[in-house]
Amino acid sequence: MDVVKIGVIGIGNMGSSHVQMLTKGQINGAVLTAVCSRNENRIEWVKAYTKGTVKIFKDEEAFFNDSDIDAVLIATPHYSHPELAKKAFAKGKHVLIEKPAGVYTKNVLEMNAAAKSCGKVFGIMYNQRANPLYQKIRFLIQSGQLGELKRTNWIITDSYRPQSYYDSSHWRATWKGEGGGVLLNQALHQLDLLQWTTGCMPKSVRAVCSVGKYHDIEVEDDVTAFVEYDNGATDVIIASTGEAPGTNRYEIVGDRGKIIVENEELLFYQLSQSEREFNAMYAGGFGKPDYEKIKIPVISENANHATIVQNWVNAIRNGTPLLSPGEEGVNALEISNAIYLSSWLNETVELPVNPDLYYEKLQEKINTSNLEKKHVTNTTLDVSGTH
Repeated sequence: MDVVKIGVIGIGNMGSSHVQMLTKGQINGAVLTAVCSRNENRIEWVKAYTKGTVKIFKDEEAFFNDSDIDAVLIATPHYSHPELAKKAFAKGKHVLIEKPAGVYTKNVLEMNAAAKSCGKVFGIMYNQRANPLYQKIRFLIQSGQLGELKRTNWIITDSYRPQSYYDSSHWRATWKGEGGGVLLNQALHQLDLLQWTTGCMPKSVRAVCSVGKYHDIEVEDDVTAFVEYDNGATDVIIASTGEAPGTNRYEIVGDRGKIIVENEELLFYQLSQSEREFNAMYAGGFGKPDYEKIKIPVISENANHATIVQNWVNAIRNGTPLLSPGEEGVNALEISNAIYLSSWLNETVELPVNPDLYYEKLQEKINTSNLEKKHVTNTTLDVSGTH
């Protein structure tokens, strides 16, 4: 395929960015052919921005049937991702979805099955996987230089959000519209990176999710979770949209050293020998393993959306391996579902989560919702540089 004809469905914050990216020719081997949106203001913006060069659709069926696209980039609200992806696969389209893969694993697993059966290229916008900083961390861990995993901690409080962010639309920060708060929207990248860099999925989770602690919302804006792994390693995740100034600190400890990532700086404290070996052999009482502090020069690049789109297009055209396969979107969602369920039930939850139980409890949240947003502005936010 010489040129991939792409359609974008959903012209909100991220969809608008993708329209701009494709219209400017930033993606080699791809052209924006059509968009689909029910928002008249956004439709008029697309017409003006693209100078009438793309087809405009308001109906999803017409978009998939009559747009003459090869691939679709889905940038709609969270709940619709799996259903739209399944429709696209049924029509023989390649798919790239914005994160999250969905809100609950039940229909995301169905989406993954549909992707597998149709054989089309399926990606998800986990753009931080293209960040050289996290690629280097993944290499250090999975190459064995850090040794066996012992502990991780991730403090994710640098995604501060004022009330006006949540007031920008009716669907934001509601169980019915978004399906969650800081975990599902801001911290999902880190949940993906946690399992992607370490190569480990948690065994169990015990968590507390504080609803509307710092904002007038019905979902969580502050989370603390304790995670355990099969080998006995532990993790603590702290996420919030109500702290300023915030912190983004990822610490990973293995039996051969420690990695610290903060302020876009990567430090590797490399032990001269395994701590477990030293512990068993040393007879001096108060000794400790020698180590070398290594500052690893790596440039952090946060806004890598174009890299993920280009990689997806290359996979369609040339069979290039995906940096972020869509089927892997269920992993971070599995962790977030476990955190929510643990908080709701006030107990430790084993992974994988029972998909039917989670769906049932989520419906209870939706059906008992009594939040009435009084100051919705219906604005499209500038998302450049955010994650």
